[in-house]
Amino acid sequence: MRVISGTARGRKLLSPDGNDIRPTTDNVKESLFNIIQFDIAGRKVLDLFAGSGQLGIECLSRGAASAVFVDESRDALRIIRENLKKCGFTAEVILSDAAAFLQRGEKFDIVFVDPPYDSDYYEIVMKYINLFDILNKGGIIVFESRAEREIGQPEPPYYPLRSYVYGSVKLSLFSRS
Repeated sequence: MRVISGTARGRKLLSPDGNDIRPTTDNVKESLFNIIQFDIAGRKVLDLFAGSGQLGIECLSRGAASAVFVDESRDALRIIRENLKKCGFTAEVILSDAAAFLQRGEKFDIVFVDPPYDSDYYEIVMKYINLFDILNKGGIIVFESRAEREIGQPEPPYYPLRSYVYGSVKLSLFSRS
């Protein structure tokens, strides 16, 4: 696992041991960042279910103004802090359940949602995004899931942009008008 582009390009990132955390593969990550590459610079990013922090770190490397990393695993947060240090970045790293964090109502420009594939967090997060309106106008939410999984439809002012399937992985993008 490595940083693909930007100021930390080529830096190898630590990933957690075991199967509790499933990092986004380099191929899927590269495809994702080809899709959103012009939406990153100067933006505020939320890496929810952050795991190793690689998605938020990739954004920081490409010029994002700030990133917040949220995970409920202490081991994941330790790895995120080590990866941030390795890349020379500082960011807010928060130990929290996703639903509790979203209730804060903080606004972001880019939100990555990559929960455990077989969890019900997809529905919970979509509900809370609608309830607490966490995305700035023109922002993007990216859900990563199994290819066959349906991500619910958000309520206005949110709307679906497009879905992309890469083998067994699907990226579902939404925006706010």
